[in-house]
Amino acid sequence: MIESEELHPTYITTCVFNAYLSYTAIMLNSVTIHALRKAASLPKPLKTMLLSLTVSDLAVGLLAQPVYVAVYVTEMGKNTHNSPIYSTTRTVYSVTAMILSSASFLGVMAVSADRFLAIHLHLRYQELVTQKRAVAVVISVWVLSTFVSFVWMWIPKNITFAAIFATIAVCWLLITTTLYYKIYATVCRHASQISQTLQTHQAAQNGEMENAVRQRKAAVGSFFVYLAFWVCYLPNYCSLVVSIISGTTTTVKGWRLYTVTLVYLNSSLNPLIYCWKMRHIRHAFMNTLRNIFRGRG
Repeated sequence: MIESEELHPTYITTCVFNAYLSYTAIMLNSVTIHALRKAASLPKPLKTMLLSLTVSDLAVGLLAQPVYVAVYVTEMGKNTHNSPIYSTTRTVYSVTAMILSSASFLGVMAVSADRFLAIHLHLRYQELVTQKRAVAVVISVWVLSTFVSFVWMWIPKNITFAAIFATIAVCWLLITTTLYYKIYATVCRHASQISQTLQTHQAAQNGEMENAVRQRKAAVGSFFVYLAFWVCYLPNYCSLVVSIISGTTTTVKGWRLYTVTLVYLNSSLNPLIYCWKMRHIRHAFMNTLRNIFRGRG
């Protein structure tokens, strides 16, 4: 009870932030979903994966953050830990948060892999990365996320688990960073080759140059989504490992609450990144906002 009272300022601060971020996540991702559906120039597999990622971000605002606020507003009351309502709400929050964070994690990995294949397969990309396969990947992401969330609830959180979890997170970080390094190197090489060829075959190479520019912009946009993901999620992963190793002290618990808020901030940042780095999404996003405001007017 004393620990809970010490954390009251942290509870209040994070609840206020999450209430606000819930609103921005809902509004921005709702508009982004509509904008993605209108962005006809995006490859369908990429659009499908971005839609899945945006739906998970929307669900964070609709489900995870309101339940998060409910849990910690309830926790500030007296004698709530033995309440069945509190216990049920906390369980719902744990399952929901794990499903959505796993879906975001796997969704970002899927987008990274898609951009890697688009750059390296080049002309064979449309043949091998089909819409049906993209839909299968998205379904697999959500099924696996649901499975992971329920397994997570029953795994004992000990030092062995912390070591395994940290190893997996570091491996995924290294793998995805290597993917983006290879994407960057390949894009630079293609741009150099096309620029040299343009000097003698201007007309013939215009289409290839435009395609290379489009692929580069899509790769850069997905890289910023990837970067924002790790900036927002890595502190939370670190705090989880620390809490398992050193125990859940008041300081560690307070730190974890702030890192969870940073995780949820990611759901409001992603739509802004799409609009900033992907021109066709930006145009569709702005047109959608104009139509909304005209309708209100």
